[in-house]
Amino acid sequence: MKTNRTNIRILFLLPALIAGLSLILAGRVNAQTYTNFDGVNPNAGLVVSGSTLYGTTAAGGSAGKGTVFALNTDGTGFRLLHDFSGGSDGASPWDGLIVWGNTLYGTAYSGGSSGKGTVFALNTDGTGFTTLHTFTGGSGGAYPIGGLILTNNTLYGTARFGGSSGNGTVFSLSFTPQLTIAPSGIPPSGIILSWRTNEFGFDYTGFTLQSTTNLVSPTLWTTNSPAPSVIGAQNVVTNALSGPQQFYRLSQ
Repeated sequence: MKTNRTNIRILFLLPALIAGLSLILAGRVNAQTYTNFDGVNPNAGLVVSGSTLYGTTAAGGSAGKGTVFALNTDGTGFRLLHDFSGGSDGASPWDGLIVWGNTLYGTAYSGGSSGKGTVFALNTDGTGFTTLHTFTGGSGGAYPIGGLILTNNTLYGTARFGGSSGNGTVFSLSFTPQLTIAPSGIPPSGIILSWRTNEFGFDYTGFTLQSTTNLVSPTLWTTNSPAPSVIGAQNVVTNALSGPQQFYRLSQ
């Protein structure tokens, strides 16, 4: 009888031991998954603006497609600015960021509507994420790598594949203001010309509105009068409908 009782105790002990190990393993898996939400593989360097560091991770995040993060230069205040989904926003941002004013710019190696990468921008507080360009693998290239440089409202970078020979490209993205012309009054007694003061972090204060009455070369362009007024985020000029027809442009 004594032997039987010992056997019974061992039978109950073994399932309990297995259950305990299962709980320990499950706990470890859950903890590791939670940790990866902040990103994995920060391969590129960091950029600094003021007392804040900004960077990317090529993987991790809620979808495993990478993140953009920020933290203070003393190591405190870590925060996620963007969690890539692998959709239109892109995936796997292998390269670092550049910062201009309150805007961060970068590339995602893959993802986008064609799965071949994107160029993106977002505010330094994580708001306003915008896909500036989606690579298709054609003449513009595919799978951007090597980071970006910015000069005169133009971003420059390289793509690993694509182009006419399939061996990569050097690309540029220019962001110039778009002039909008609308009638003023009913019936129209003038025209309203407007363009944004900035967009995607690019400052358009250096652009002036010019007009001419003849597009035949040599064309004489003159600065429009009156000067624009700023209404909201728009430069606005109202001109009367009088005299000969006018052609307009924005010049820097």
